[in-house]
Amino acid sequence: MALTDLDRQLLERCLSEGPGESGSAWADFVERFLGLFLHVIRHTADTRSATLRADQEEDLVGDILLEILSDDRAVLRQFRGEASLATYLTVVSRRTVVRRMASMRRSEAMGHVKAQGVSDGAIDTLSDASIEVASRDEVATLLAELPADEAEIVRRHHLEGQTYEQISAEVGLPVNSIGPILSKARKRMGRGAASA
Repeated sequence: MALTDLDRQLLERCLSEGPGESGSAWADFVERFLGLFLHVIRHTADTRSATLRADQEEDLVGDILLEILSDDRAVLRQFRGEASLATYLTVVSRRTVVRRMASMRRSEAMGHVKAQGVSDGAIDTLSDASIEVASRDEVATLLAELPADEAEIVRRHHLEGQTYEQISAEVGLPVNSIGPILSKARKRMGRGAASA
């Protein structure tokens, strides 16, 4: 979906405000996308079996907004407009939430602080790999842009954790063809993510 005129105008208004300014354009931006940010937070926590309190959700919304405002709104300036603004902000907010949850997990594992923000069970289920991929949902979204045969191999490897040998046996392709197919698919998915 392309950038709508409403979002284009809102984006232009936000970018026209000077550094450190948070005027009516920013207030309109927050009002328009607050529900999206909360949805991403809740969905991300849910996929990780986390239970968040209302104050923890508010803290994560604050982290997302700070990420968007940092470096003179660099996140908004980098948006190319080739996808909807909501799609782009979904990816940005999900990455921010995953990083924050993983950071809390590492802090607790090192014994420096008692992680506050997610339940203990959620912290145990996070891994550094979740930062690299950003989230399983992001991969699933990008899979839709791949040919069906490539998408099936990516799904089996990245979402189900199957080995090359397992994939080879189940889809009937030689083992030595799985790696090149995954590499080709990753390049296509990378282009899809970059255009968002």
